[in-house]
Amino acid sequence: MPEWPEMENYRGLLAERIAGARITGAEVTREKSINVPAARFEAELTGQTVWFVEHRGKHLIFHLDNGKRLLLHLMLGGLLAFGTDEEAPDRSVQVTIRFAHGNLYFMGLRLGYLHLLSAKETIARLAKLGPEPFDKRLTAESFRARFAGKRGKLKPSFVDQAVIAGIGNCYADEIAFQAGVRPTASVPSISDETWRKLYDAMHTVLNRATALGGYMEMPLVEGDTLTGGYNEHCLVYDRGGEPCLRCGAPIVKEELSSRKIFYCPNCQREE
Repeated sequence: MPEWPEMENYRGLLAERIAGARITGAEVTREKSINVPAARFEAELTGQTVWFVEHRGKHLIFHLDNGKRLLLHLMLGGLLAFGTDEEAPDRSVQVTIRFAHGNLYFMGLRLGYLHLLSAKETIARLAKLGPEPFDKRLTAESFRARFAGKRGKLKPSFVDQAVIAGIGNCYADEIAFQAGVRPTASVPSISDETWRKLYDAMHTVLNRATALGGYMEMPLVEGDTLTGGYNEHCLVYDRGGEPCLRCGAPIVKEELSSRKIFYCPNCQREE
């Protein structure tokens, strides 16, 4: 599932291509992926201009000049592509938004969605999300306070979107590795020093992953060499049995609360 770096990568690439562009048409091939009748969706979008693209947690928000918003959550398996008719992806496309210079294709929206909402509705839908990882108000102290009262393990708490928005399976493990603590550590047992390391590691890992284009499996546009670049740079995630890049010990793959976890038993402490 796309996480903070993937959605930030999409936001930046899309802003370059569709911010200020007028929508010339839309097509819906799977009505369950949207929240209004297809005919209404297509009619309300056609002729509108995308003012800008915003990123919130694992969501993208397309701001339209009529005050409406398109709220996107790709969930598991969702992908985006932008290109001409000739560059259309060889995949099942659920929604297409057309511009004079190309089309935005939404694929894999079996669990994900693209909803047309008012500004008020969008705010309400996102109200329960925690702060963004790079919110200036999220200090090391307030970061630690977000986990207050949590009695379980670190990873399930870290991927709770009401705690911090945008961190999921991959980056929770990568952040824990960077901080030297196992994702299985009990939250109440984590020391103040380790919380500070987790806070710093969150910024280090997410900045690095974003700079490398995240781990999405396909480019957004023809010639896009950025998207998916982090795939080759994961330190522990999806590397079960492979040697740790720091110490050479085999990376452990386990399951915790129905989620895969990856960690180095040598470099990461249980606390």
